[in-house]
Formats: sequence, structure tokens, C-alpha cells
Amino acid sequence: MENQSAKRNVALVEKCFMSRIGIQSLFNTDAENNYELHLFSTRDEFQDAMTKMAFSAVIFSLSSIRKDRRMGLICLNELATNFPGMRRLVIADDEVEARLIGALSPSPLDGVLSKEAALPELQEALFSMLSGTRRINENTNNLWYLNQSRMLSPTEREILRFMSHGYSMPQIAVELERNIKTIRAHKFNVMSKLGVNSDAGLLNAADILLYLRAGETHPTLHTA
Repeated sequence: MENQSAKRNVALVEKCFMSRIGIQSLFNTDAENNYELHLFSTRDEFQDAMTKMAFSAVIFSLSSIRKDRRMGLICLNELATNFPGMRRLVIADDEVEARLIGALSPSPLDGVLSKEAALPELQEALFSMLSGTRRINENTNNLWYLNQSRMLSPTEREILRFMSHGYSMPQIAVELERNIKTIRAHKFNVMSKLGVNSDAGLLNAADILLYLRAGETHPTLHTA
């Protein structure tokens, strides 16, 4: 009973029932599990529970539905601002999304996992991220800007930002006062740098950059 009371509360926000059960099994089969897992199918359920108990960490599974995924990214950003002591882990659908989040997230995360990983590997990584020494410090944000400056040019980041808000390539060309061929060339350069091969993958990257970043303003479309 004493050990049970010493366990730290961890929230799992996952809409898929089977995924919730699978991740719960990782906790149940760990002999040295020091965490009490609480399952939530929606962000609202989790936020309601936060008014009644303290969580040391949240594991957030991003939805494959773009609108829901955006809301999840916004929630992660809000948690970083309002609960800086809470560890934030993300479970992505596949390795590509996991790599994108790890590389592009402006808001420091404590770990990014992939559902495609083998269960023993996923379990080991999960508990390492929950219990390991946090590496987030005051220089993290500066390091992110430095890394992004090396990876993507200012124009490429602007194109992603406009794409995330539904702008077409011709509209972006007007906004940035560039030739449409130049904009398309930048777009394909971004796809190559990020390792994505579709517009859907590019939009995923754009959302990560935009919705995990505090204080981002929405661009205003100029119409004739």
C-alpha cells in the first residue's frame, strides 16, 4: 500500500481503445513500475482530471485527423507554459511523424515515441523518458532557433506557415512577392530536407512548427 501511494500519476491521452490497452500493458508488465497510469480518450477529460489530481507526466497520442492533431499540439504547448514541471511525451503514428516532431518541435518535449516500434523497445524508451534526467533548460529555445536556421531558410519556414493556414502555392507567391516557380522550388527543397514525400506530410510538419510554438500569429491573406 505504501508503494502504491508513492507512485507518480501519469496521464495517457489516446482516443483509440486498443492503443490505450496496449500502452497500459507496458506499465502492467514492468516489474519496477513507479507510475500510476490514468487513461483519457479526450483532451477535455484529461484537463478536467487535472483539477482533481497532480500529474508528473502526460503521454499524448496525436490524432491522424488534422483538426484533432492541431488541438493536441496546442494542448502540449499550453502545458509547457502552465505546467513547466510536467513531463510531456508524444506518441506518433509512425517513425516519419516521430522524427518530424523530434526535429521540428519549438516547444521542448521530454520524448517522442513511435507506435511502429517493437514493444520491448517502446517500453524501454517510455520508462527511460519518464524517469531520466530532464535536459530541458533555458538554452533549449535558443538551440531550437539555431537548428531551424540551419535546417530551413526563413522563406521555407514562411511557406510552411502559410500552408498550415490553407494557402495555395499561388497565394503564397503573392504574399511573399515571389515567382510561383520559386515558391514551388522552395516547397520541394523543404520536402527533401524533412524527408517527406507528400503534401500531407508537409502539412504535418507545418502544423508541428506552428501549433507547438507559443505566440505564433496567423498570417492575413491579402485579397484584391
